[in-house]
Amino acid sequence: MNKYLQIYTMLLMLFLYTSCQQKQKEGKKIIINSETKGEITSHGPQWISRTIIQDRKNNIWIASFTGVFRYNGRSFTNITSKVIPARFFSVLEDKKGNFWLGTIGSGTYYYDGKSFQNFTTKEGLLNNEVTSIYEDRKGNIWFGVSGGVSSYDGKSFRNFIIDGNEMNEDQTGKTFPNRRPYETNSIIEDKKGNFWFATRGNTFIYDGKTFSIFTHNDKPYKNVRSIIEDKKGNIWLGGPDGLWRYDGSAHTNFTKNFVGHIIEDKKGNIWTNSQRDNSQVWALFRYDGNSLSDKKPTVTEIKSGGKGLFGILETRDGNIWFGSMNGVHRYNGKTITDFKSKDGQK
Repeated sequence: MNKYLQIYTMLLMLFLYTSCQQKQKEGKKIIINSETKGEITSHGPQWISRTIIQDRKNNIWIASFTGVFRYNGRSFTNITSKVIPARFFSVLEDKKGNFWLGTIGSGTYYYDGKSFQNFTTKEGLLNNEVTSIYEDRKGNIWFGVSGGVSSYDGKSFRNFIIDGNEMNEDQTGKTFPNRRPYETNSIIEDKKGNFWFATRGNTFIYDGKTFSIFTHNDKPYKNVRSIIEDKKGNIWLGGPDGLWRYDGSAHTNFTKNFVGHIIEDKKGNIWTNSQRDNSQVWALFRYDGNSLSDKKPTVTEIKSGGKGLFGILETRDGNIWFGSMNGVHRYNGKTITDFKSKDGQK
């Protein structure tokens, strides 16, 4: 009888443990229902808007400090306002059509349209301040965070820690609950399969085995805020030291003014937001692609934007969207629309 009692007790404990584990797993999810479906508004975000993307259905997604907004061409929906009180910094649509939303202080959220799943240091994320998100060719999701980078394969995290001038993989399970120096601002995988990490410290290149520091004249590129690879395979870097292009052998500097974000449009033009003449005024600039072979290409200032401009996007219809300290703006080649009010301002 005691033997059966022991077996029963063990089975009961296993059931209770499994139930708790299941409840804990479900507790990390926020299910979307009629009450938490999102708030439809006549205007876009009215505060800091850091990242803008376009999804496969042509909706515009904006990560802002007042939530994540989705714009369908007619109205905006703040999809997080009723469920997640966080400041959002980054957003990515993955190859499966799901979304990853990076926050400052609350980790990252996975959104499949039906529920939100939160990943933090408790699940293995290196740090809860997520400043950039990138998906590689294999479908791994990379998170640039304070203190380094986390890579997620759908099951677990691999963490890479910046320690002064070095960056290495950590296999001890270490995470950082508080803000760390050297946050990772931008991540790309180039045509050769190398990863580039632009951080507040050095810029690192990772070949899958080892990290190296990217330098010019033996001087590291530091505090790079944005990094892209253009159609020709050139690497562009922007930060406090200006706008630089690396073609595999030569380094070319196009401006010494602070550059925050860079994109290449369909025509090969390079767009940046930058401080104007080292002043506190920021502006949106277009570098003409046909003149980029010159050290002084044709540059057009599109709009000045006060004390801060952020993420830039070219949509499939050729419009340019960009973020600012007070929302988002759209440039159609002639006029600029401001979406912080109901009617917009030209």
